[in-house]
Amino acid sequence: MTKQSYKRSFLSGSTFAIIGLSLLAVLFGGFSVWAYSNYTEAKSNLDSKITAAQAEAKKAQADEDEKKFAQREKQPMLQFVGPEDYGRLTFDYPKTWSAYQATDVSDGGGKTYEAYLNPRVVPPVSDKQKIAVRVTIEQKIYDKALADYDNQIRKGEIKSSAWSNDKGLTGTRLVGNFTKDIRGTAVVIKMRDRTLTVRTDADVFNDDYEALIKTIKFNE
Repeated sequence: MTKQSYKRSFLSGSTFAIIGLSLLAVLFGGFSVWAYSNYTEAKSNLDSKITAAQAEAKKAQADEDEKKFAQREKQPMLQFVGPEDYGRLTFDYPKTWSAYQATDVSDGGGKTYEAYLNPRVVPPVSDKQKIAVRVTIEQKIYDKALADYDNQIRKGEIKSSAWSNDKGLTGTRLVGNFTKDIRGTAVVIKMRDRTLTVRTDADVFNDDYEALIKTIKFNE
């Protein structure tokens, strides 16, 4: 091989080597950019998830603290006391609620006694208005009062079951659609020759309602 041929061969080999190294450099550089881009995106997604999880945890804690505060604000409980002539009905209710006795029974006459309780303020009373607790004492025997719900029970609009509380009272629990606007829970209790009904008009009041009906008592 001549010296000139050797130089050409050397240069060709060097050129290929340089081209190969350049391609590798480009490929490695592209891979590095791709890998870094994926890393950055993955880290960004992870950071976003961590931030969202932290925000959700803070909100959950704040909601729990607010719920505990709201429960503490209801203490100590107040006692509702109904008229002596209607059995002196009593039960405990949150001190953050208002109570409104709508019926004056002082003059007798066999009226249906009505009272309403609601957080903060009792709204204007109507058949469509949802109220935390409705109390009625009817001049009607227990079986007759329950019979008023027979049609709704047959249609499946209301479900009926036995009920009792810590004070030794027994009665009937009714759960369902009392009207097209009101879905709630009621307990119907025999009160000598009268019938006591205590009802809540919305599930949002259920916890307070269940605590309230456990404390119901009256002069038997």
